Amino acid sequence: MKKLLIAAAIGCVWFQTQAADLNWGTDLPKALAQAKAEKKMVLLDFTGSDWCGWCIKFDKETLSTDKFAEYAKTHLELVVVDFPNKKPQSDALKAANKALGEKYKANGYPTFVLLNADGKEIGRQVGYAPGGPEAFIAKLEKFSKP
Repeated sequence: MKKLLIAAAIGCVWFQTQAADLNWGTDLPKALAQAKAEKKMVLLDFTGSDWCGWCIKFDKETLSTDKFAEYAKTHLELVVVDFPNKKPQSDALKAANKALGEKYKANGYPTFVLLNADGKEIGRQVGYAPGGPEAFIAKLEKFSKP
């Protein structure tokens, strides 16, 4: 019994680490270059990470899960475009995020924009959507099919 509990605890830590290992960048050109090299898509997450309740809820229920992490590692380059109230950001990052928000017409949060490796928008989700990682991954997959 003791060995089973230890194995379960190690498994939980491993799964939690997987979601924590996701690398959300802030540099879209770099993400596009990486996506092209690895034949992936780019997911832009327009968020108000420290004040938007729906953003925080979606992050907890979907983006921070092991299921999403597993999918993202093989299919996505991740870019967060954050508009926080309290988190510090450099002026350059604020300007870059503002420009991306205008370019992709992200007028509400959260907004997710899926790009192909050439930077062409292939799908978007505006607002919170229930269903957890399974529903979100299904939507991303649908967007990626011609």
